[in-house]
Amino acid sequence: MGHLKQEYRAFVRRLEATQGALPEPRDPRAWNGWKEILEILYSPEEADLASRLPVAPTGLDGIAERLNLDPQALKPRLDALCDRGVVLDLVHPETAETKYVLAPPMAGFFEFSMMRTQDSIPKKRMAEALDAYIHGDDTFVREVFGEETVIGRALVHESGLADDVPEVLDYERATAIVSDAKSRSVSLCYCRHKAGHLGKACDAPQETCMSLNAGADFVIRRKFGRSVERSEALELLAAGRARGLVHIADNVRQEPTYICSCCACCCTQLQSINRYDLQGVNPSGFKPHSDPHKCAGCARCARACPVGAITMRPERSQARRTNELHPLIDEDRCIGCGLCADACRKRAMRMRRDGKRPYIPQDTLERTLRMVIERGRLAQLLFDEGAGRGAHFLNAVFRTLLALPPAQRMLAREQVRSRFIRAALARSRDLS
Repeated sequence: MGHLKQEYRAFVRRLEATQGALPEPRDPRAWNGWKEILEILYSPEEADLASRLPVAPTGLDGIAERLNLDPQALKPRLDALCDRGVVLDLVHPETAETKYVLAPPMAGFFEFSMMRTQDSIPKKRMAEALDAYIHGDDTFVREVFGEETVIGRALVHESGLADDVPEVLDYERATAIVSDAKSRSVSLCYCRHKAGHLGKACDAPQETCMSLNAGADFVIRRKFGRSVERSEALELLAAGRARGLVHIADNVRQEPTYICSCCACCCTQLQSINRYDLQGVNPSGFKPHSDPHKCAGCARCARACPVGAITMRPERSQARRTNELHPLIDEDRCIGCGLCADACRKRAMRMRRDGKRPYIPQDTLERTLRMVIERGRLAQLLFDEGAGRGAHFLNAVFRTLLALPPAQRMLAREQVRSRFIRAALARSRDLS
């Protein structure tokens, strides 16, 4: 299908040691988009540098030692990559120590590439390349959304909850997530900005994507967006609800890094459900329930559903020549966002606690481990192609691995050859 320079192939291999790879597609149009993305974001020299970076956060001196480079000569090269969002610099809030980490494609450098209107990235060309790669075939969407653990989770619209619903936990509430964040920023919506350059944008506002906590610190520091106070962030959430947008957050319970207001026409996560029948987001844990005595059969709920989980079923009624319509809910497809309940003017549709609560990883490390285990890449993450990660990282990994369910621990055990790791996971299995 064409030639890709070795530096770019080495970078693609490096991403395979992370939670999100950038797999080579089969379709020629998608392949050309894949190549274009790499060439837009990286020069061959930058791709070579990125291909040798650790995928765990590492300080400047550690990276310089690994690459046998002078730290002062390396720093501006890393800063240039951070300004493009392909490398993240994470600054400790107390010690101010800076560590660098390779950004994944999604959520990562795909989003950062379209968060600004003007910078060194050619926006229309980038939008066309992303569209060709993501939609040319299903290679990338199955990499990101084809397993049980995905990057985002739906949040129920709190206004659609039933009055008698049991207590809603803070990590399930968009307002609590935003209110409790240590810092907040807002940026252009990557999906709608991209769609605009393709002539496909809807009428929803573009400045809706919020970054939180460490994610917000990076966005503000590198000028991908602007800082917002709690009050403005809550107003943005309310405006998203009023426009019928889905709130999708980072799929973790502790310190999520983003929350977006998404539309089904532009959002890549929702498109993975609608186009490919993949579970593109983790469901909220709530499901809609319709009161047939209040329902007027208007179908507003079906029209509002972003994933087509509601159809209107005709039912016969005595002494009436025409059918009545009632909503039929596909609970396997439903993500529990609550847009249907918000759309119902009769309050016949309300959100109630689902009996099958979806599992939400505790933090980013657990989500990453689950994703790499499900994708068969635990060995690459642990050993980083022979480079040491340090005792602190490995201790955190082992604590998380040993807390996984038995089936995932077994998968992890099968993916590594280390006797020590096998023995630790086996002991955990015996004790569980």
